[in-house]
Amino acid sequence: MDTTRQYKELDECYYMPAFSRDMAIVRGEGTKVWDAEGNEYIDCVAGIAVCSTGHCHPAVVQAICDQAHRLIHCSNLYYVPHQGDMAKRLVEITGMHKAFFSNSGAEATDGALKLARVRTGKKKFVAFTHGFHGRTVGSLAVTHKPSIREPFEPLGLIRTFVEYGDVDALKKVVDQDTAGVIVEPIQGEAGVIIPPDSFLEGIREACDTTGALMIVDEVQTGMGRTGKWLAMQHTKVTPDIVTLAKGIASGFPMGALLAREGIEFRKGEHGSTFAGGPLACSAALATIGVIEKILPEVSLKGERFRQGLKKYHPRIRGLMIGITVGDTCPDIQKSCREEGVLVNCAADGNLRLVPPLTISDSEIDRVVRVIDGALGQILL
Repeated sequence: MDTTRQYKELDECYYMPAFSRDMAIVRGEGTKVWDAEGNEYIDCVAGIAVCSTGHCHPAVVQAICDQAHRLIHCSNLYYVPHQGDMAKRLVEITGMHKAFFSNSGAEATDGALKLARVRTGKKKFVAFTHGFHGRTVGSLAVTHKPSIREPFEPLGLIRTFVEYGDVDALKKVVDQDTAGVIVEPIQGEAGVIIPPDSFLEGIREACDTTGALMIVDEVQTGMGRTGKWLAMQHTKVTPDIVTLAKGIASGFPMGALLAREGIEFRKGEHGSTFAGGPLACSAALATIGVIEKILPEVSLKGERFRQGLKKYHPRIRGLMIGITVGDTCPDIQKSCREEGVLVNCAADGNLRLVPPLTISDSEIDRVVRVIDGALGQILL
């Protein structure tokens, strides 16, 4: 088996240095992963909210293997096995009208922006400070963080950023020329920032008043992450367009956008070679089957984290957890890793946990002990 040093040497020689990393994960099972040296960890990063059913869930593995024996790829020139079934399931669990598939969350965002423009005939968009929607040209245009956006400007999209949570500022910029307002119901990359329901209600009102479409980015918050299929289902607000990815297929690359009745792509307006292929749809259908059995437990697991970490004032919705720790976040991440728990530093000194939805109570208790030990040692 290759060592971390060997992975690093190959990476430095042949791979563009776009990432900061210093360990190699080579195996996973359930909530646990192992590095190249055989060290075991409870994984509270989960591929950044991707491995929703844990690593290598038997039902997902079986679905992928069974389909791989029959047909790996089929062009969208033809009807694709499982694609219609997957679209039907997403419509059922989200309450939207129709679906379209992509290969990632960024592609789903691009599709949503295209759909809003073509159906409204308008060009302008409104997005929010600290929001993250992807790194393709289209999705990056509505992503706020200047350090990752500004080097690539101009990005060819007319958009205005408004302070996240500020309804009054939003209503001043959404007008009759606005095609859509794109928002995360909980900001994940910003550190699990949970707005009041009134903010999302204000977006809905502004869109209804002007004819703009409300685009909700559920790439990180969707597929059961917050204890419901969509984070928006914790509110009374219904969006016009929803994007999904990350946890949709347990790690198999896939994304989706869904829209309410009357908003859909027409023939020739959008397409993709690989999107919604038989392997992806098989993995996603199996993923939904696993999640629907454990979905009622997600909020309870989140509350277990809340009770264990309450002295640190965590922000929690289901199994989406953020704690503000400031500049010490890298040290805390390192301390947790040394004790066998993987956590992630999001923006602005926020510790983020997005473990598999299958994490057990005993694993939660161990994670809490490790984090408490690291925070107590470094912060107190």
